[in-house]
Amino acid sequence: MPRIAVLPFEDFSTGADKGYLSDAVAEGIITELARSKTYAVIARNSSFRYRGKPTDVRQIGDELGIDYLLEGSQQKIGDRLKVSAQLLDAHDGSHVWANSYDREIGDLFVVQEEIIRTLADRVGHRVERAWPQSSFARVNARHYNLMGIAALDKDFSAAGNELFRQFNLKAIEADPNSQFGYMGLAFSYRNDAVFGFHRQEHSFEEALRLAAEYADKAILLAPDDAEAYYVRARIHTEAGEIEQALARYDQAIALNPSNSEILEASSAPLLFVGRIDEAIDRIKQAMGLDPFYPDWFHWDMGWALWEKNDCGGALTEMRKMSSIPSSAHRMLAGIYACLGNVREAKEALAVFLKDSPGDTIREQRKKWEKLYSNPVRFERWAEHMRIAGLPEE
Repeated sequence: MPRIAVLPFEDFSTGADKGYLSDAVAEGIITELARSKTYAVIARNSSFRYRGKPTDVRQIGDELGIDYLLEGSQQKIGDRLKVSAQLLDAHDGSHVWANSYDREIGDLFVVQEEIIRTLADRVGHRVERAWPQSSFARVNARHYNLMGIAALDKDFSAAGNELFRQFNLKAIEADPNSQFGYMGLAFSYRNDAVFGFHRQEHSFEEALRLAAEYADKAILLAPDDAEAYYVRARIHTEAGEIEQALARYDQAIALNPSNSEILEASSAPLLFVGRIDEAIDRIKQAMGLDPFYPDWFHWDMGWALWEKNDCGGALTEMRKMSSIPSSAHRMLAGIYACLGNVREAKEALAVFLKDSPGDTIREQRKKWEKLYSNPVRFERWAEHMRIAGLPEE
């Protein structure tokens, strides 16, 4: 099975358009190649690590363990889009194929598909399926969605989540018939429910209901988009619908086997039902698929090790994060409480409560007690929250 990495396309656009559509092209290629199950495709996070760096094909090939490397560029000029792409042999740096495209901006997804089909044919497996829908409105919707994702990645907080939501509302306004904005809104309301963002505007149940409605709309519009099933799986998990969550995760992973984040996130429902070792194995699999995996993999591994009562190991994992976001400090507080470090537990919880005020053990019980197959495991968490100073009511 050939191993392929797709680098982020260089973007020669100017102004506010720079960066986002080039990522859309590369991400789409990664997803479609992985879906064929004929190629092992390196996860986006690892291949995008080389953004803005000189391309040393053989060095990248050695670091990622790949056979082929796809790189390219794009430039948006008014309503025109210029895209170039080349496929390189990662063992010796030789060119396998190259081409350029000069189209209207609304043809972005068609250009993406042409690259996929040609690349796949060169490597050894022809792609046979219907051509994708593409239009200026659809491209514009994806653009807004990507801008929202970038905003949330930069600031995972109540304010960042609200900015993420506003960008995705613009995506729906740009094209109400594409899935991108609905997926974004589903994620934003799911974040509200889990972390207590905007608690004054809607309850946990209301936020989760809105998230489910938007996710279902996205699946209806794009039944072949792994991200739509992914967000629905997360919502099923928060609602305590564990079997439905696992089924949605299986659908998402089948649609995009290269997405390490989906594979990693599927560990959550396994932890709630006590399949802790299986959950840890999934996180490790995701780390193997994505050699430069994101920080929050450590966050979930910390949770998994806390569930296993290895709180020393859990703290080590949390400390591997380059920067622990405020929303992760609740988990950190539980780990410190488990270790008997009361002062550190209280300090960590105080950081969490600055962005999520009003949280209580009663609130957490309402959210999560039903998720645990064994109520004793939730009571252990509640006790650690008491040690950290979280009020009962």
